[in-house]
Amino acid sequence: MIKIGNIELGEFPLLLAPMEDVSDPPFRAVCKAQGADVLYTEFISVEGLIRDAEKSVQKLDIYDYERPIGIQIFGANLDSMLRATEMVEEAQPEILDINFGCPVKKVTCKGAGAGILKDIPKMQQLSAEIVKRTHLPVTVKTRLGWDHSTIQIVEVVKRLQDVGVQAVSIHGRTRKQMYTGEADWSYIAEVKNHPDIHIPIFGNGDIDSPQKAKLYREKYGVDGIMIGRAAIGYPWIFREVKHYFETGELLEPPTLEERVAVCKKHFSFALEWKNQKLAIFEMRRHYAQYFKGLRGIKPYRAKLVQAPHPEEVYDLLDEIEVNFKEAELQI
Repeated sequence: MIKIGNIELGEFPLLLAPMEDVSDPPFRAVCKAQGADVLYTEFISVEGLIRDAEKSVQKLDIYDYERPIGIQIFGANLDSMLRATEMVEEAQPEILDINFGCPVKKVTCKGAGAGILKDIPKMQQLSAEIVKRTHLPVTVKTRLGWDHSTIQIVEVVKRLQDVGVQAVSIHGRTRKQMYTGEADWSYIAEVKNHPDIHIPIFGNGDIDSPQKAKLYREKYGVDGIMIGRAAIGYPWIFREVKHYFETGELLEPPTLEERVAVCKKHFSFALEWKNQKLAIFEMRRHYAQYFKGLRGIKPYRAKLVQAPHPEEVYDLLDEIEVNFKEAELQI
């Protein structure tokens, strides 16, 4: 049984990665329904939180059916991080996660996210002080290093463990790589198999099929897998991976009716949770995957990403269900 603090996560948990403007409550809801064991919020700026910025504060919204859930924060200023930690506690998640892995320049240039990989002692200090400040179990998501020449991920995790961090998720790329090239899980395995490291280690990067999830589970020995981009518009990845683990067989892909129904559920929740304009805009990144493989779907996808009103989106989804009911899925 894998545990973070006293939270039991099952024998091999599947985690939904925190993704900016993606891992919001509507998206988390459909992923949870399809088998995600642990959810994480979008990463939240501590500076935005302590200044009561509406967008940052709204990201603290969590719901009981999402549990266990972690709220992820990022920042570089200790005082701001500690003040934000208190706000996170008030939201009552199961886990507080620190982002030490975001590669985006506007984050790293301030020494936050993956930027802190240039200053490991500071990473350790921030983590130690946050652990002291909260009763919540603290976890960390990070990358292998700033670039290939500075990879010292085993030492990083040992230091984090020493100050009380209770689990680490590792993306198998450096900051310099961003999202290019192939994630190198051999470094993640080195961390997991080190005799001095006993906290759970979760692997992240390039898991986009049940077969790959099983291969990496067996080859690298991690305690669980964090899935990010492969879940965008395809929350069924979680149930498919679990089915393959249990049976060794591939699950049938979702039916057209199921795709439309889940897409509608996702969109409806987005409209409720955020303003209409933002809901319509942010759903656009999901449509391609929701209907991937449908022959002749391209014109409908184009219409979906251009539709300015909810009524038009719902009408298009209804049309897709009717017109493609007999279409052959090429998955």
